[in-house]
Amino acid sequence: MSEHVTGHGDVVTEDAFLGGRLLLRQLRSGHRAGHDAMLLAAATRARHGDRVVDLGAGVGAAGLALAKRVAGIDLVLVEIDAELAALARGNAAANAIAADVIVLDVEASAEAFAAARLPPDSVDVVLMNPPFNDSRRHRASPDKAREVAHVASATTLESWIRAARRILKSRGELTLIWRADGIAEVLAALDRGFGSLEILPVHADVTTVAGRILLRAVKGGRAPTRLHAALVLNDEQGVPNKGVQESLMGKGILPLAG
Repeated sequence: MSEHVTGHGDVVTEDAFLGGRLLLRQLRSGHRAGHDAMLLAAATRARHGDRVVDLGAGVGAAGLALAKRVAGIDLVLVEIDAELAALARGNAAANAIAADVIVLDVEASAEAFAAARLPPDSVDVVLMNPPFNDSRRHRASPDKAREVAHVASATTLESWIRAARRILKSRGELTLIWRADGIAEVLAALDRGFGSLEILPVHADVTTVAGRILLRAVKGGRAPTRLHAALVLNDEQGVPNKGVQESLMGKGILPLAG
């Protein structure tokens, strides 16, 4: 990891992902990309030529990691924070990945999305890692950017899924990561317009309950919901799961992307 200071006095680090094949500049303070973004990328199914939108992209971690694995996607990174969007734009260029970076609130109107070249029924794949900490149980951070990135309001999830549903084509796919204890909220929000759900619980180790879920849904899908065998990141001794590590290194995919 290397560091430098921007003209605004912010400390920016350069961090390696995918075994060093993806280098990302991100602010040292505030929300930082990590395993969740890489797991989301490894769980997202996309094909050459697909228009793929990463909602709430931050510095572009998940979308750019997906673009490293799937060549030729038409990638759009949507981020509300102009400073993070600027970093995402620089990260795409530094990694030789073509990406359209749009400064936009995911909860903005359909008209605002259309003005940003994201009209209804125009996207093949959406991936997203929305703010998911429950504001009723989460201690607010003094860092406003970190709070915005982590803490969900009562309408966050429903609004983000509505935005994804609006821009996706019929049979387009949404992949997201969320708190495992909030699975009921996710299923309720997806009940309007989505089906063919596939759910992958994620456990830190074999002794703990799932902390995250990865979920893929199809706009207009009608297939029964499928619950995959749990993804366990580490064994009882804390040794990382080899298959998970391969996915985090960009050498493999998770079941949802199969």
